[in-house]
Amino acid sequence: MKKLTLKKNERIRKRKNYLQIYQCGKRTFSKHFTVITFKNDLGILRLGTTVTKKIGNAVKRNRIKRLIREFFRLNKDRFKASSQDIVIIAKGNTSSMKYADVCSELGVLLLKKPQNTTQE
Repeated sequence: MKKLTLKKNERIRKRKNYLQIYQCGKRTFSKHFTVITFKNDLGILRLGTTVTKKIGNAVKRNRIKRLIREFFRLNKDRFKASSQDIVIIAKGNTSSMKYADVCSELGVLLLKKPQNTTQE
């Protein structure tokens, strides 16, 4: 069984890396999240999260970051490109979101799966 951990080197930690991704990355949007992707030369998939004070106090901001990291941790092997940086920016009223809501919205943005498809 494969370990589903989020290692230290799989996180974007430096401010200069964030600035480079903000400047050169490709953006996709949803109602509650903005996702910026940028190809890196490290050969690993890395995640960064940004949650502004507009979301709420520290407890609410940290909860959203935990939900985003949990989604990434469980789904990182499903990403197509393995050597890219992904920054997820929370916006709007995300403090009341449940884990299932975060999964469905980020799944559409990052995993490129259609959300509700029906066949007739």
